[in-house]
Amino acid sequence: MSLQQRCLYTHSLVSVVTLLLLTVTSGDSDAVQNIITTVLGHSVTFRCPSKHSTPAEGLYILRVRNDKPDEFINGFYRGRHIDVLPEYKDRTKVNQTELSVDMRNISVSDEGLYKCVVFINSTPEISEILLEVTAEYSVPTITKDCSKPGDGGAGKCCQLSCSAVGGYPQSTVRWTGLNQSLTNVIYNRSSADNESKTWTINQTITHNCDQPANISCAVGGAVSHTITICETESFPSVVIAAIAVVLVFFLLLISVVVMKYYFCGRQTSERGYEEADFDVSLADCHSQLQHLKEGDETLRRFAPFC
Repeated sequence: MSLQQRCLYTHSLVSVVTLLLLTVTSGDSDAVQNIITTVLGHSVTFRCPSKHSTPAEGLYILRVRNDKPDEFINGFYRGRHIDVLPEYKDRTKVNQTELSVDMRNISVSDEGLYKCVVFINSTPEISEILLEVTAEYSVPTITKDCSKPGDGGAGKCCQLSCSAVGGYPQSTVRWTGLNQSLTNVIYNRSSADNESKTWTINQTITHNCDQPANISCAVGGAVSHTITICETESFPSVVIAAIAVVLVFFLLLISVVVMKYYFCGRQTSERGYEEADFDVSLADCHSQLQHLKEGDETLRRFAPFC
């Protein structure tokens, strides 16, 4: 084929494609809509159904834009591939046999409505596909800051915070285990990343304690770990330590008293034994003196010294 013929063929093909696109854009009132849900960063396949067994002449995947004409993603016509936009060239692939288009590395900006056009005998069959993109939020971070009774309020109060990042679409914080009538939202903020379009969710609430509770928070499908709030106040450790010191002091005091009485009683007994021995010796002395009085006058003078 000469260069002139090739250029003429290409011009004719572009003219036909343009005419068919105009036909598709204006004739989609009876389109059937399907929903495809995919995960951020994954791949998706747009499958275009056909009501006929006749081989298709062409296949187009178009991105519907509300504020401008539909955008050509990828496709073929009469066996020839058609040039696509640079943003789709390296991440889309046409399968002519299965009448489908694969798109990989899905981003949030890919979410939206698409038209799937199959040409049978130059007649377009149009169906609509709604692509929904999701991204799982990180495991929420949950924190607590509880006051004690009397810290400026009538009872115990807890400030609770929950946050999660990297999710899509935008979600809200859900609390489990709380009496909602005792809670009050004091901070609630959601922000989207400029590049990835994923969301960061933050919420802070206050909760007036009425009884101990095991609570958790959830954002999207992600759930935090469980924490316990409004615990019953245990006996202060300082008081327990003071009581222990007092008990130890009393035990030591009792031990000293017992030991004192024990040793004092022992000494008294020893003195009693000594006095008893002395009394016995004195009686013997008087008995001997009595015998001496009867037998010896000289010993009688010695008696006073006894």
